[in-house]
Amino acid sequence: MAYIAPIHRPSSVRHALRSYLLSDDEESLVLVKANRLEIWRLSEGMLTLACSKVVNGTISILQKLRPKDSKTDLLFIGTDRFEYFTLTWNPQTSQLDTIDPFKDPGERHMRDSQSQDRCLVDPSGRYLAMQLWEGVLTVLRLGNRKGNAMVLEWMDQVRLSELFIKASTFLYTETGHPKIAFLYQSRADSGDTKLATYRLTSDDRHTVASRFDPDRDRDIDADIPDSSASMLIPVRKVEEEVKRHNVRNVESAKAHIGGLIVVGETRLLYIDEVTKVTVESALDEASIFVAWAEYNVRNYFLADDYGNLHLLTLKTDGVVVTSMEVYRIGKTSRASNLVYLGNNLLFVASHYGDSQLFRLDFEKEDPRQFTQLVQTLSNIGPILDFTIMDMGNRGDDGQLGNEYSSGQARIVTCSGVHKDGTLRSVRSGVGLEDVGILADLEHCRGLFSLESYGSPKTDTLVVSFLTETRVFRFDPHGEVEEVVSFAGMAFDHQTLLAMNLPNGQILQVTTVAANLLDAESGVTIASWAPGEGRSIISASANSHWLLLSVDGTELVSLTLSDELQTVRQKDISEQDQIACIHVAPELGGIGVVGFWSSGTVSIIDLDTLEPIHGESLRTSKDDASIPRDLALAQILPLSVSGPTLFVAMQDGNVITFNISKDLALSGRKRVILGMRQARFHLLPQPDGIFSIFATTEHPSLIYGSEGRIVYSAVTAEEATYICPFDTAPFPNCIVLATDSQLKISQIDRERRTHVRPLPMGEMVRRIAYSPKEKVFGLGCIRRDLVNGEEVVQSSFKLVDEIIFDRVGKSFALGAPSYTELVECVVRAELPDSYGNPAERFIVGTSFLPDPDLGPGTDVRGRILFFGVDDAASSAGDRNPYLILSHELKGACRCVAVMDDGKIVAGLTKTVVVCRYEETSTTTGELTRLASYRPSSYPAEIVVRGNTIAVADLMKSVALVEYLPAGSTGGGGGDEKVVGTPRLVEKARHFGSVWGTAVGHVEGESWLEADAQGNLMVLRRNMEGVTAEDKRRMEVTSEFNLGEMVNRIRAVEVETTPGAMIVPRAFLGTVEGGIYMFGTIAPHAQDLLLRFQTKLADVIKTAGGIDFRTYRAFRNAEREGDGPFRFLDGELLERFLDVDDATQEAICKGLGPTVEDMRNLVEELRRMH
Repeated sequence: MAYIAPIHRPSSVRHALRSYLLSDDEESLVLVKANRLEIWRLSEGMLTLACSKVVNGTISILQKLRPKDSKTDLLFIGTDRFEYFTLTWNPQTSQLDTIDPFKDPGERHMRDSQSQDRCLVDPSGRYLAMQLWEGVLTVLRLGNRKGNAMVLEWMDQVRLSELFIKASTFLYTETGHPKIAFLYQSRADSGDTKLATYRLTSDDRHTVASRFDPDRDRDIDADIPDSSASMLIPVRKVEEEVKRHNVRNVESAKAHIGGLIVVGETRLLYIDEVTKVTVESALDEASIFVAWAEYNVRNYFLADDYGNLHLLTLKTDGVVVTSMEVYRIGKTSRASNLVYLGNNLLFVASHYGDSQLFRLDFEKEDPRQFTQLVQTLSNIGPILDFTIMDMGNRGDDGQLGNEYSSGQARIVTCSGVHKDGTLRSVRSGVGLEDVGILADLEHCRGLFSLESYGSPKTDTLVVSFLTETRVFRFDPHGEVEEVVSFAGMAFDHQTLLAMNLPNGQILQVTTVAANLLDAESGVTIASWAPGEGRSIISASANSHWLLLSVDGTELVSLTLSDELQTVRQKDISEQDQIACIHVAPELGGIGVVGFWSSGTVSIIDLDTLEPIHGESLRTSKDDASIPRDLALAQILPLSVSGPTLFVAMQDGNVITFNISKDLALSGRKRVILGMRQARFHLLPQPDGIFSIFATTEHPSLIYGSEGRIVYSAVTAEEATYICPFDTAPFPNCIVLATDSQLKISQIDRERRTHVRPLPMGEMVRRIAYSPKEKVFGLGCIRRDLVNGEEVVQSSFKLVDEIIFDRVGKSFALGAPSYTELVECVVRAELPDSYGNPAERFIVGTSFLPDPDLGPGTDVRGRILFFGVDDAASSAGDRNPYLILSHELKGACRCVAVMDDGKIVAGLTKTVVVCRYEETSTTTGELTRLASYRPSSYPAEIVVRGNTIAVADLMKSVALVEYLPAGSTGGGGGDEKVVGTPRLVEKARHFGSVWGTAVGHVEGESWLEADAQGNLMVLRRNMEGVTAEDKRRMEVTSEFNLGEMVNRIRAVEVETTPGAMIVPRAFLGTVEGGIYMFGTIAPHAQDLLLRFQTKLADVIKTAGGIDFRTYRAFRNAEREGDGPFRFLDGELLERFLDVDDATQEAICKGLGPTVEDMRNLVEELRRMH
């Protein structure tokens, strides 16, 4: 049984509008993201989220209606399953209420419209026309009477002779009769474009819909000169000083403001709605326009397919239109919608990149400075491909639990299209928000926060450097000043430790001495110094004890309550060397010492410096890792667990031990935090517990939650040192040092999803990750417009995983005679020419021949093998170099690698297995061994052992087995010795499914996604009675996600014993959603299924659409009754959002208590 939950919710915006929804004096911005409706307020020139509402359906229509005599709007929502409803804002409950839900099942013989579903609302906001079916217009209107003013009334469903409609809109009219315009083609294969306008109603009371007879009812019937025209812009009428009349002599009539603009690729056409007079203007340069918004009656914003923002201006003589002009005013994301919000603010809603809010300033002299970006709404959709950086797979015993939720695994996505293309690093972690930059200081060696004499809170920051110490004081207003002296502290040496003591004294330890200072007078109360020529290497203290390491060979313990009296000195130079020391903050006279040579750690008594318990940290004789930092603190509440010892190893591992009452070490665990040693910084929390900030190349916060220790990544990639800094002007903050700056930051209290972008300026179509080379291999496609001609160029390039930026030179693909497109990129470990394993990137491409250059060759694609230059041997650059370019007669759509290094390639109409051999460092050979012909076209292939899963473009999934020469096998149960290598089909799913992605789940189970947004778990029926039964893959789970999945990446995660959900894969969708897919343990299946059923009955969403209908499998052939053996994690987690009474009603009859179910759902939520 299957489970799915969102890690990152869909973020692409396909629909947007402004509306007086919340109140009659405040306009709001309404956005649609897949199945989520968001309402944003505009405050002080910025957008803030006011409300977010889930809909049980993928939203395909968004419009606003204005009831009669109402000052606020209704929202009209339609889903892809033809379910419609209106929403109104309830100010008493601050929620959206559903007014009028209805469903249009349609007719099976009616064809879907050629474009997306269209919904038009007339300027009065009361008449609505929908184009859902080809050649059919559905007409509705709001009621006239007070009792039904907010209810939509069905008027008619009329036939249209205009079948192939490219654009449509309502017009502004003087008569008050609603009028609609269609831009259409006469036939699907014709190159013409025509315009027709009709009255929507045939009577003056507007109760009867027009028949839309082209001979009787057409008002305007015109041929459009630009056949590429695909946009209509209605133009409002303006008040004229002298009222115009219809004239008999049409030739003398002029085009007044109030009509229609037809926007083409090369020219504009304006038509006066009354006189039918036209004005035509040519564009300076051709462009493909995709969205528009009105600025005022004479100016309109246009967005094109290349991310350019234009301003269309009607040139007028009074109210007479004389010409039109278009000029470029800025660069934006490729727009799905443009929404002008007033006050010179323009919102660009984008499915292809980030949505943006711009401020307009038309007073500037340069038109390209008219727009200023003021806010960005991040979007990681569409996700074309992604890879997983699993940092939890090194070490002797992996961390139990989901690596993604720890934040130590990153999901790196190929997001955006063309110029909006980016790499996005998605991590679950703790956010860090910079409050301010304190100073540009390099090479900081330590940070310590202090309270000056008489101050109730922290107000002093001590910054340590290699040869000096500097101190900064903060006043209550946040002003900062560097002081030349403070409480008698020594400034001429590096400070290893500085802290306030309970008795009002200050302890400072430098490399030359430990000093006890009076905070008021600055007098040195006591001092301790090592002998001549010796220095203090490290220091640690609590309120009673100070532990020092002298030259790394001597331990010294001093008592702070007795003015730095030496309690014990111990020379260990003959046995070992001291690597690190630590004094437990809450355990009195207990310390911890890590040793260099032996790689051990010991709990010591500070009174005697004798070990109490010790433990070796090395797992084998060849393991030479060394402990580099220590922390012994209470992370979990005392009622749950005792203290925990954390040991940071030199190789990036962190080893933890539970500490018993007799100080014995047990429960050893190993967690990977990075590639280099971590440095621990304790952050005090309420109730006497601590969290630990671990700085490494991937900083993490270690804290207790729900009775367990959680490791969460922190969004501070460059942190080297931190310290708590709870001051009056900056409460609950920390000070963070990087290699070049000091910053004051606020740290989140809980983990959430964080996205880090790397703009590429081109579409990143495919990605592969090499853990050995620590780079990502990217297949990119750049599209540029050069002198009006579109130029497409593909390339292969590298991005470093740590600095998350491009490295080396890109490798260009293609030639002047053809365009080459990257189709797939995979990473593999293959033998080099000496037989040693080496990292290789494999790139599959397809050719697009230029029709102007003739037929050319029969080559239609290539497979390329790349190596990566060693940084040491290439002057620091890591460039990809070509080893083999193998030409193909078909496009190479997908590539996979078998365990023994054989290459599996999905070509046009065939799947082949090849052997790859390198003959030198820059040459290789590819030998074809076996082939298999799928039903139509291989969309994706996945390899598991010798089994190859082929996702067919039209015919679902087939399992093909590779049989090497000499093996036993065959089709149809006929087992025989194979003379030559063969590919034999072992099983298939007999269904018409347009597959887009496939991934292995477990055993004989596979997960498939299709173009309609369905997910299916398919299992090979090995227990079948006949050979035909065994060849049939059966559906064990099915579910409608509502988003098309572009990529499925399988994962193997070790979970805790008794875990209910085992993560199996991550999914990336076109809408920017990332989902975790898992399987459910048998002991939890019945409970969770019954739990989901009860939740679906109780929890209602906007529109009141049934959960089972929404999540039921649906394609052109069949429609299910509901999700089959599939759990929706998003629905289960809503259990925590309802009140206690509702929770009790849901849990009634389930068995477990309400508290048990809360804990269960919390456990599910923690997985992602």
